[in-house]
Amino acid sequence: MLKKLPLPFWTIALPILAWIAYISPINGLGIFYVIILTALLIGSVLAAVHHAEVVAHRVGEPYGTLLLALAITTIEVALIVSLMLTGGPETTALARDTVLAAVMIILTGMIGICLLVGGAKYREQEFSLSGVSVALVALIAITVLTLILPNYTTSTPGPVYSQVQLGFVAIISLVIYGAFVLTQTVRHRDFFLPPGADGNEDEHAAPPTKKTAWLSGLLLLVCLGIVVLLAKALAPDIEKAVINAGAPKSLVGVIIAAVVLLPEGLAAFAAARKNRLQTSLNLALGSALASIGLTIPAVAIVAIFTGMTITLGIDMKATVLLLLSLFTIMLSLATGKTNMLQGVVLLVIFATYLFTTIAP
Repeated sequence: MLKKLPLPFWTIALPILAWIAYISPINGLGIFYVIILTALLIGSVLAAVHHAEVVAHRVGEPYGTLLLALAITTIEVALIVSLMLTGGPETTALARDTVLAAVMIILTGMIGICLLVGGAKYREQEFSLSGVSVALVALIAITVLTLILPNYTTSTPGPVYSQVQLGFVAIISLVIYGAFVLTQTVRHRDFFLPPGADGNEDEHAAPPTKKTAWLSGLLLLVCLGIVVLLAKALAPDIEKAVINAGAPKSLVGVIIAAVVLLPEGLAAFAAARKNRLQTSLNLALGSALASIGLTIPAVAIVAIFTGMTITLGIDMKATVLLLLSLFTIMLSLATGKTNMLQGVVLLVIFATYLFTTIAP
């Protein structure tokens, strides 16, 4: 009789199959090979979500959500940097487009869905106002300094920083993100914990064994690695499809961000359905901060050492939508309670962002 596996079989098999498909490309299948890779990419993302949740359950909050945010951001950074190094001058705005897309997807799409689903099922959901306030203060500052301020500096023409300015912004991005992580995990960890017990079964479920957690941690790395490689392999097909459809090239950044954020989005959605909105917000806001606070410094280092010019400043349309999103999020999360209406408004802003990206 076979010994029962400590983890679901599909979470082990899918990433292994994805690696096999990646290192053994089959010529002549054309579009079918692309479909197979896409299916395996999605399967690996779902497996990554499962393994991240297992590890998160073992280490507890808020370390679990922080771990998942760092893992997902590692994918984003690796993908952007690899595409920049191989794509040449045409990728100067890729980091900006992907980071902006990540922030908009998280603030309006991910949080919007969580508030809508949670409000529809529980009428109102509560969270720790202190933790959200800390995250929003850091997020607003780092967003404005990296995506809006470059439009108004005068050392170099256009929406770009000079190399000295880029180095300075990279340092302050790391400072802000580092201060946030210190606050979240050491100084004020209680800010990011749910406000009292909410009676969920899974909250009191026994954590996985140490052996299972280590296995999930290893498989999480395997999943994240193949997600990066498959996303990079599929990027030319995505770009070609976007161009053939007549859509702006900035849509590529939106698609990449959506693929990268899928694990966190699913985890946040599942938490909101279980009335654990605090976990959803920890995931969302922590991911938005990690996306900017780690991606911009990584891209800046590449640009400084290669002499590449990167475009960081966003246009006026994107600025208006970004500021509207930040303002709406601040109002929506200002009382410590949420309902369906706030989710609907955020999703409308997200739909507007997508629509104006495709039809600028």
